[in-house]
Amino acid sequence: MKKYSFHLALPCQDLEKTKDFYVNVLGAGLGRFTDNWIDINLYENQITFTKSGKFNFDFKNYRLGDQILPSFHFGLVVDTYLWGQLYSKLFKMNLEVSTEATFLQNKMGEHLSFFIKDPNGYMIEFKSFKNEQEIFMK
Repeated sequence: MKKYSFHLALPCQDLEKTKDFYVNVLGAGLGRFTDNWIDINLYENQITFTKSGKFNFDFKNYRLGDQILPSFHFGLVVDTYLWGQLYSKLFKMNLEVSTEATFLQNKMGEHLSFFIKDPNGYMIEFKSFKNEQEIFMK
């Protein structure tokens, strides 16, 4: 099956802090940029951050099992090896990384997840499915 990349455009207040976080902390690539926007290559997915004024997002939550999760978030599905590398790296950097959690344990769609907040307040989730075939199964 051919893999496709996503594109997401988000407002941000500080392009330099955003670039530093994605490139130097998460290890993403820097793409095209101007004084008003930057493109980030996050594992072959394009996120465009556009400089904006103040904005406010209310992170309303929802419950999944025993966990309270942010309703507004985006993320990546990665293999277990990369998931472990990222979690260890970010945890050792003393960043605010949520505790790793297993969701839907012993059910279809079982996966490991953790969240981290970027400099703009966006929550990023990294997931690793026990069985990749179950990502979109009902």
